[in-house]
Amino acid sequence: MSSFVQTNSQRPEIRRAFGLLFIGVSLSVVMGTLLSEVVVKYPYPAYQYVIIWFVIFGTTFGLIFRKSHGVFSSVRARMKNSLKWPIGAKVVNGFCWAAPFALIGVFPPLYQYLILVGIGLGNLSTYLLMKKYSNLDNREQMIVGLLSLASIPISIGIGMTVFALRHDLAVFLSRMLIAIAYAAGGIYALALKKLTPSA
Repeated sequence: MSSFVQTNSQRPEIRRAFGLLFIGVSLSVVMGTLLSEVVVKYPYPAYQYVIIWFVIFGTTFGLIFRKSHGVFSSVRARMKNSLKWPIGAKVVNGFCWAAPFALIGVFPPLYQYLILVGIGLGNLSTYLLMKKYSNLDNREQMIVGLLSLASIPISIGIGMTVFALRHDLAVFLSRMLIAIAYAAGGIYALALKKLTPSA
């Protein structure tokens, strides 16, 4: 157990901050998805969905930052490490995050899969580059990335069989898989924080 903690040791408040951040993302995705399923039954304009998602994410993170004042500064402290990366590493990381989301405009019917690709590649590349250039082993981010990528064939398989005629259910499934990935990463970070001795 001691080697497990040492390998993943990092300032506990930063680990806790990312745990709360990931749990917040997971809860926001679940609430946004469920509320969207309700709203879709009514003839509201498309921009209403954007408002719903902004309000849910804003409320969730507003509560997190309000109750845990150090969360924002802790998240910012870890992300500042990327400023020291070589330009090539920054380009690779930016490409992993942005390219899949940019492709949504080209392939709209595949957007639920491209979101999983973006979250998976983005988090995994950030984890690998943080470990290489910043000597940080942020395994909660690796968990989110790997689970998101592993969810792609599951989402495609179910979407093309069980939900072949229900695109809305395929989208619902992909969002739930994203929520599960972030929840797993958040729970891991919070659990590890409790095992990591304070400095």
